[in-house]
Amino acid sequence: MAIIHHTTLKPTKLDLLTTWLPTRPWYTGTGTPELTKAGGFRLDDPEGEVGIEFMVAVDSSGPEPVAYLALLTYRAAPLPGADHALVGTMEHGVLGPRWAYDGIHDPVLRTELLALFEGRAQAQAQSLTDTPDHEVTHSYPGPALATGPAEVTEDQDGTELALPDGTVLRVHRRPRPTAPEGANGHVSGAWDAPDGTRARAAFATLHTS
Repeated sequence: MAIIHHTTLKPTKLDLLTTWLPTRPWYTGTGTPELTKAGGFRLDDPEGEVGIEFMVAVDSSGPEPVAYLALLTYRAAPLPGADHALVGTMEHGVLGPRWAYDGIHDPVLRTELLALFEGRAQAQAQSLTDTPDHEVTHSYPGPALATGPAEVTEDQDGTELALPDGTVLRVHRRPRPTAPEGANGHVSGAWDAPDGTRARAAFATLHTS
């Protein structure tokens, strides 16, 4: 169970994302993002070592606000071989130095995300300890998903993870309410839209061959 500490972070998560998002091929802005945390959820690391967060941040810098999905892991030490996935480092008021990574490259997040698809993991509230997030839904009727080394690719539409068994996991970095076509499974969540409504969309989908 992850314990949520309400304390200071320097720099903040949004500070890190403000620098990192423009480096991604799926970022549609043309300048510095103006980000607001709008929602998301967490997953627990069974070993209790890695923080796992799915955060929706809304960028208001352009003519229309755009919601982006960041998959983040927080570690007490660098993840070997993952320098390319480092979002930044922070000083946590309770835990000390933390290394924040683009979690799709972190094996702990990948394992727990697949467990969420299969119903073996429970989504947790983003800012509360030991509180399930019942807004997060999942569906996957297929066989057990293969874990292990996987190839990550990115393009203007988002991020894809090719699993060892040929299944493709797609992370929808700009989640939209319309249902993705051809998906065999999904994990969906909600966030606060700029107009004051509660928006909902698929955060990740599975596509089997």
